[in-house]
Amino acid sequence: MKGAGGGAAAPGDYVYFKSVVPLHKISIGPKLWRYYDFGPKVVPPLVCIPGIAGTADVYYKQIMSLCMKGYRVISIDVPQVWNHHEWIHSFEKFLDSMNIHHVHIYGTSLGGFLAQIFAQHRPRRVKSLVLSNTFLETHKFAAAMPWSPVVNWTPSFLLKRYLLTGIRDGPHEPFIADSVDFIVGQVETLSRDDLSSRLMLNVNVASVGSLMLPDSLITIMDTNDYSAVPQQLKDQLYERYPGARRAVLKTGGDFPFLSRPDEVNLYLQLHLRRVGVEPRPDLVQGFTQNGSAGGSKDQREGGDSFGDSPGDNGHHGIGASDHDVQYCGSDLHDSDEPIPTSTMY
Repeated sequence: MKGAGGGAAAPGDYVYFKSVVPLHKISIGPKLWRYYDFGPKVVPPLVCIPGIAGTADVYYKQIMSLCMKGYRVISIDVPQVWNHHEWIHSFEKFLDSMNIHHVHIYGTSLGGFLAQIFAQHRPRRVKSLVLSNTFLETHKFAAAMPWSPVVNWTPSFLLKRYLLTGIRDGPHEPFIADSVDFIVGQVETLSRDDLSSRLMLNVNVASVGSLMLPDSLITIMDTNDYSAVPQQLKDQLYERYPGARRAVLKTGGDFPFLSRPDEVNLYLQLHLRRVGVEPRPDLVQGFTQNGSAGGSKDQREGGDSFGDSPGDNGHHGIGASDHDVQYCGSDLHDSDEPIPTSTMY
C-alpha cells in the first residue's frame, strides 16, 4: 500500500494503527468485504461507512480513540455493489456473517445516504444513526454526471481524476490539508470497479423514504466551513429530521473524522451514551496479539495498548486529548454546553 499522501510517508499514528489493528477480508457470495473490527465484542458495534473516496482505513482515528474507551467499532469498505437494492442485501449478509443483529451507524457523505437507505428497509437492525455531510436524494449528483451510462468503460485514471476534482483545492489549514492528502492516498488504492460501483451508487436516482427510527436517535454532524455536499441537500436533511441532535464543527472540511478527530470522537461518544450504548473500558486494559480487545484473562503485563502510541506531527496521539479529558469518563454527559470550535444542540 502506498503512503497516505499518494506516495508520501504515512502519518505516524496510522502506521502504528496498522501494526496493531488487523485488517479483515471476507468473501460473502461474490462480494469481498474489507473491514476493521476492534473493541469488546460484548458492546453493540458502531459501524462506520465511508463516502466515495473513503476506505475502511479513513476512520482509523475513531477506532483508536473509541476502542480504548471500551466501544466496539467496525469500519468497512463499501464493496462492489451497483445499486441500492444490492447494497441493502449485501450489507445485511455481512452483518449476518458476523452474527450482528443490531447496529449503530456512522455514515459520511455517500456512506450516510447508504446508512439511511439501510435503516429504511431494515428498520429493526438499525438502532441509531450519526450522519455527517450527507444527503437524502441523489438527483443532483445524477444530473451533474451525464456520462454515468459509460462509467463501467471509463479508465481508472479518469475516474480518479473525476473523483479528486470534487475535493476542494487549497489553501487549507494544516490538519485539513493532511486529511485531504490521506484521502488522496486512499483513492490511489481503489480499483476501477471499486470507483465505478461507488459512483453508480452516488448517481442512481433514489431518495430516502420515511424512517421508523425516531429523530431522537439521530445525530447530524456537519462542518460549517465547506463540503462537497451542497448546502441545499444538507438543509433537506435538517428538515427531514427536525428532532435530531445537531453537532456543528466550525471547521473540518470534507473529512472531519481525519481533520477534527477529537471533536468527532467526542460527539460519537455523546451520541452512543445518549442512545444507551455502555462502553466496557474494563475489557481494553490490554490487547491480545491477534488484535482483538481482550478481557482480564487475555491481558498481558506491559501489553500493547493504544495509550502508548506517540502523537504525529502535532496531531493528538491515540491517548486522551484535552477534549477527552474534559468531557469523557464520569464527566461525559449529553451536554448542550458549546466547546471551543464546535457546538451541539
